[in-house]
Order: sequence, then C-alpha cells, then structure tokens
Amino acid sequence: MIVDQIMNKKVITLYPGDTLAKAIDVMKKERIRHIPIVNENGSLAGIVSDRDVKDASPSVFQLIEKVDELDQPLENIMKTDVVTGHPLDFVEEISSIFYERKIGCMPILKAGKLTGIITESDLLHTFVQLTGANQPGSQIEVKVPNRAGLLSEVSGIFQQRNINIASVLVYPDRDEHFKILVFRVQTMNPTGIISDLEAAGYHVLWPNMPGMPL
Repeated sequence: MIVDQIMNKKVITLYPGDTLAKAIDVMKKERIRHIPIVNENGSLAGIVSDRDVKDASPSVFQLIEKVDELDQPLENIMKTDVVTGHPLDFVEEISSIFYERKIGCMPILKAGKLTGIITESDLLHTFVQLTGANQPGSQIEVKVPNRAGLLSEVSGIFQQRNINIASVLVYPDRDEHFKILVFRVQTMNPTGIISDLEAAGYHVLWPNMPGMPL
C-alpha cells in the first residue's frame, strides 16, 4: 500500500506570518494537532504542532499580562527540520520512520509542493483495516517451521472448509527455526478449523482449546 491511498489530501495550512492566536483557533475549529506552514508559492516552510502551540502560549494565569504573545508570528515557533514523504512511498516504510523519529505527522510533497499529510491516526486506522480487526471474525495463531511454502499449506486447510481469510500476518518466533502465522478469518466459530490444523500436525497457539498443547 502506498501513502497516496491513505493520506489526507485536504490539508489545512497557515503562513509563517500568521499568528499564534490564529493557529490555536484553527486547531480548535478543525480538531487537528498539526498545521503545515507554507510560503506564498505553496512550498513547505515548517510545521506547528499542538505541543509547539502549548509551549508558546501564556498560561491561563498570565494571559492578561502576556496576551501579546498570542500575536507572535508562527515563524517564531514552527519547526523547520521537517520529515517529509512522497505519495508513492510505502506505508510500511513510513510507519517505520514514524517509530524511529518519534513524529506525529508527516507532510507529503510532490515536485516540492505540499500535496497531503499523514498522521499517526491515519496509520493506526490503516493497520486496523489491514488486519481486519474492525470486522467480525476470529483470530487464529499457528506456530510453524520457518521454511518456504508453509503459509500456502496452512491456508489450504482454511480453503477446505471454505473459510474466508480476511488477513494474514507473519511474526518471528523466539526460536529462529519457527514463525507465527496470525490469521484473521470470517467465522465466529473456529473450533472445526482448529481441529483440522491440529490434525495436520500444526501447533495452534491461539485460541487454546481444551487438550491442546501450550
């Protein structure tokens, strides 16, 4: 999946000369936590987060004597070292950058112009959709030897019961000779397929049925 498929293309922006007070108002009205700051030509100049706004704003106890601080331009508080992406970047790679750089959003540029934005919420929503966790069904975890062709073999057992697989994730096991296959399947009663998997010699980690090995 590429970023263009999940990014928000309706980006709310402000200019470096806009005030802190305006940023506060925009964030409140639009219910957003990040505002890209652009120049008159549409190129990205920086970004302002709700944390930047909070740090620069006077406290409620100092609001009267320091009200002028709300009139300062955003260029005084915006971050200019902005991590950006491209619409054709892979979502998986972007997610890794979010984790490594500890960022909450990423402006997306195309030909040097701001064309979208992606946030932590967008990534989390995408993960939920990819795993099928938002759909009714069951999750089955199977421990298998770490060799080629096992995913196809295990999937074939589901096919024999005409059970639709909503998603598959593959995790490494603590033992490098094994891996964990996590299936999200569209059935509320996985008892039969679990019995089939066990009969075929596979170790079902979840759900644990009575009599199954731990």
